[in-house]
Amino acid sequence: MSEKFEREFEDVPVNPKAASTPTIGDVIDQRYSRRGVMALMGGAAVAATLPLASCAQSVEENSAETADDFTELARGVDQTHHAAGGLNDQVVIRWGDPLFDGIGAFNPMAQSVADQEARFGYNNDYIGFVGLPDDEQGRQRALLCVNHEYTIADLMFPGRVGREATAEECAIEQAAHGGSIVEIVNIDGRWEYVQGSRYNRRITTRTQGIELTGPAAGHPRLQTSADPEGRYVTGTMNNCAGGITPWGTYLMAEENFNGYFIGETDGPEAANHERYGVPGGWYPWGRFEDRFDISREPNEPNRFGWAVEVDPLDPQSAPKKRTALGRFKHEGAESVVAANGQVVFYMGDDQRFDYVYKFVTAGRFDAENRAANRDLLDDGTLYVARFDADGSVEWMPLIFGEGPLTEENGFTSQGEVLIETRRAADLLGATPMDRPEDVQPNAQNGRIYVMLTNNSRRSEDQTDAANPRGPNLFGHIVEISEPDGDFTSTRSRWEILVRCGDPADAEVGAEWGPNTTESGWFGSPDNAAIDSANRLYVSTDGSEVRNQCANGVWRVETEGLERGNSRMIFLAPTGAEICGPRLSDDEGTFFLAVQHPGLDGEDFPPHGRPSTFADPSTRWPDFAEGMPPRSAVVALTRADGKTFSEV
Repeated sequence: MSEKFEREFEDVPVNPKAASTPTIGDVIDQRYSRRGVMALMGGAAVAATLPLASCAQSVEENSAETADDFTELARGVDQTHHAAGGLNDQVVIRWGDPLFDGIGAFNPMAQSVADQEARFGYNNDYIGFVGLPDDEQGRQRALLCVNHEYTIADLMFPGRVGREATAEECAIEQAAHGGSIVEIVNIDGRWEYVQGSRYNRRITTRTQGIELTGPAAGHPRLQTSADPEGRYVTGTMNNCAGGITPWGTYLMAEENFNGYFIGETDGPEAANHERYGVPGGWYPWGRFEDRFDISREPNEPNRFGWAVEVDPLDPQSAPKKRTALGRFKHEGAESVVAANGQVVFYMGDDQRFDYVYKFVTAGRFDAENRAANRDLLDDGTLYVARFDADGSVEWMPLIFGEGPLTEENGFTSQGEVLIETRRAADLLGATPMDRPEDVQPNAQNGRIYVMLTNNSRRSEDQTDAANPRGPNLFGHIVEISEPDGDFTSTRSRWEILVRCGDPADAEVGAEWGPNTTESGWFGSPDNAAIDSANRLYVSTDGSEVRNQCANGVWRVETEGLERGNSRMIFLAPTGAEICGPRLSDDEGTFFLAVQHPGLDGEDFPPHGRPSTFADPSTRWPDFAEGMPPRSAVVALTRADGKTFSEV
């Protein structure tokens, strides 16, 4: 979710531990004394920063730093996107594009619920890539599995500014949430989506029959008037980053679900709701549907905040909310198969002062029998991380009856531990982190990369070894190393790969590789991808003014003398963040999601006022009068025809 949205609606931490984190400045100094190769506190990596580009100035005019595979962009921001020299770019699919036969071109002036449910959704986030057999002409085919995180009414609906929402508009917003599954085909080097493919599918906040499975299924605290048995949920929402399992299913992670509820309750769920920030009151849906009003349905929020598994190869299959993976503000659910065949999923809880998790399946992955993996996510152990000052990570199991997770502390079953995952993790003493978002494992070298976006609420006396800056306005990336590549281990090692921000500003305390250019630094790391050369591709979600740049994608080296060096490869249009960085299986295409273009128009001079449907700060990607900005999936390829891992 955009940093602007976070500032306005999510800036208050809900973790009671946030006020008591100890100061260990001496330990921080000790941890980083061996990182002298990095540019620390305004070192030689960056000599100066560039001013923001104006609307009329092309970012490519400032291109610099030629490398073997691309020419790096320079810092800047304007109304369109930019790819580094040596890269080709195309828009593959955008909000409103028709998915099914008989659906015409998008008309934003004639939106309806049924129409939106037949079109690509709003604010695309996570991108999953599932390969299909080549077609009869030998052309590459795949499915894109794309999350749609949230909606922005002022940009979405004509005439919405200054008036209350209608019931119809609220239902359209629900239809624009969720996810899209869409077939794509590579035709002469360009990816085209296939309207009418039998695989195409929308799953939304209105989709009925989403099944709750695992230890919490059927729990009384998941029961509602509409579902007295607590086993079937209508809809999924705020689907942020996600994952593709080794057996080819699609995980839609539910993040900021708290914002969709209104009302008040002083009943038995009050403390639980407070720990999750319920009600957020961001949307007025509860005025028209009781399920979004906690005074009427206090258990409904407990039915969100899960990881939702979908089989993209079976459009008729029911999505399943896999409760064994815990309930929190899921940012991602990326996985790796351990050497013993167990599957390990890494997840962040995206809020200031919340935690990093991993889930280890009890069963083992069977690569020869896809059906045998169908319910692997219903049985396993969920762990939460404690980052110790000696550089170790302790993965602590959230198991009912062990340690403090007992009846004396209000837990009566494993299902209840999972419904209140955050409180269980509090009791175990997990480390409160600076907004843990995407967590990416690398099967090749046993390392995991945690994107810590920022934490403006951390004070100097709340810093710790893994979160060494307060306030942390720019974020950092933590690298975890599993011992001997054993992803199932309960004890790991950690260190900070980069501290984000401008290294030319000593007060920021940024830390980069020595060859990072003046365009190579970034702030607010959000999502990431890893290529087979062990390089990290980081997409960002930060303030254009603070970061002196539009959001974009940077490639970060993780090994050898180049470790920590960062170079820019893509810039978003003004107001957008970049989500879902995803390499195709052959690494020939790099997909990314441009989310909420035009949102932060007030940050972009000389516009100086919020964007609206009638007056957006950009009309990307169509640039057509009357057409609002539209989130879209973009594909990058190398002009020389090589893969992204080749130099």
